[in-house]
Amino acid sequence: MTTIKKNTRGTIASVLTIAMCTFVLPAISTANSNRPIEQAILTAAPLVPPPITRNYPATVVVNLETIERVGRLSDGVDYTFWTFGGQVPGSFIRIRVGDYVEFNLNNHPSSKMPHNIDLHAVTGPGGGAASSFTAPGHSSRFSFKALNPGLYVYHCATAPVGMHIANGMYGLILVEPEGGLPPVDKEYYIMQSEFYTKGRYGEEGLQPFDMAKALTEIPDYVVFNGSVGAMVGDNAIRANVGETVRLYVGNGGPNLVSSFHVIGEIFDNVYVEGGDLINHNVQSTMVPAGGSVIVEFKVEVPGTLILVDHSIFRAFNKGALAMLKVDGADNLAIYSGKQADTVYLPEGGGIQTIAGSGIKSAKAKNKAERILFGKRTYDQNCLACHQPNGKGIPGAFPPLAGSDYLLAKPARAIDVLLKGLSGEIAVSGKEYNGVMPAVQLTDESVANVLTYVLNAWGNNGGEITPGQVASKRGH
Repeated sequence: MTTIKKNTRGTIASVLTIAMCTFVLPAISTANSNRPIEQAILTAAPLVPPPITRNYPATVVVNLETIERVGRLSDGVDYTFWTFGGQVPGSFIRIRVGDYVEFNLNNHPSSKMPHNIDLHAVTGPGGGAASSFTAPGHSSRFSFKALNPGLYVYHCATAPVGMHIANGMYGLILVEPEGGLPPVDKEYYIMQSEFYTKGRYGEEGLQPFDMAKALTEIPDYVVFNGSVGAMVGDNAIRANVGETVRLYVGNGGPNLVSSFHVIGEIFDNVYVEGGDLINHNVQSTMVPAGGSVIVEFKVEVPGTLILVDHSIFRAFNKGALAMLKVDGADNLAIYSGKQADTVYLPEGGGIQTIAGSGIKSAKAKNKAERILFGKRTYDQNCLACHQPNGKGIPGAFPPLAGSDYLLAKPARAIDVLLKGLSGEIAVSGKEYNGVMPAVQLTDESVANVLTYVLNAWGNNGGEITPGQVASKRGH
């Protein structure tokens, strides 16, 4: 989820929270007094409330707050999110078909905008939006009966609707069928959405919403759970070999359709568009803007599975990537791992160019800042090939950690980044024969990333300056 305002990523250690009412509204209608009354358990992504075990409908009280806060969109990039429950996506709500829901929407006094809520699970005008328009510092109540089971999106529908959604106002509500869903070992909540910022992808600082970009439907960021990297590394979701995982997946949009895929898995069951039609043995599934899907699969082997929008540049260049880490024993009968590594030399090939984003790089005031900014550039451009530990991939991508090729003449790495490199080279006693594409980065970014590499992983240290890069670029 998007972390609000500590500049760190959200933690999966988030606890289940029950949003309690701190204001006084009229009592629940006596027409429903024969039903038991429950407070809804609301959870922050990627957590999901526990399954409903009762076999009868109840009156469920939902207390949800709208609040506008600054939080992390990417490393070095902040954004003013408009939220349900203080995070993006909004709190996960779990009820049962036949439940009578008393919904209390509370707009924090610090908000600058009025908000409301349109729940796609509601049968009634605006999905509740017509009854929940709430000014800052006010609370609204409306009620509805959950008539249809399924997984539904909710979002703000206050004008301009697209802007409210684009700023983070969406979430999921699950209406369980009678008898509930089949039991599984792990359940997680994932929601894709896009952000349209005045600065391009990675441009640092507090970035405002850009309506002109939103109208083009070409976002700067496409993310899972509100920010780049919200579900990677220490924040990855987890499972054990042999467990069945259920993912509740939503798409807040506001514009794009998602091609949801888990690299290294096949969906055993797909509840199409969050309804009761179930497909089996599915590789990727479409999730429309304002729609959802439930997918289930059993994890058979250990490793890190990558969750993506398979409109693939969104995953590796705009942020729509997450991780599921699976622990347990190998099963070589299902997956062997690499069994051979031989040289393959087809004809052709040549140096290609990776187009840069053209963003304005933050100017480092000192070497320490240059290293910090350089790590961000490395993570965005170099990490997949040269790896987080700088050791590269044997036989394919040479190491940067302890590289005699790099450390003997650090300045020649400038030429490699600016012009690319192909052909045989020897690095730390091993031969490599491949192609390093030219990378279109600014002089500042080239200096930053090379300074980071020179000072990482026990390398000798040093600093490359933008002036050195400009001098090389001019020749």
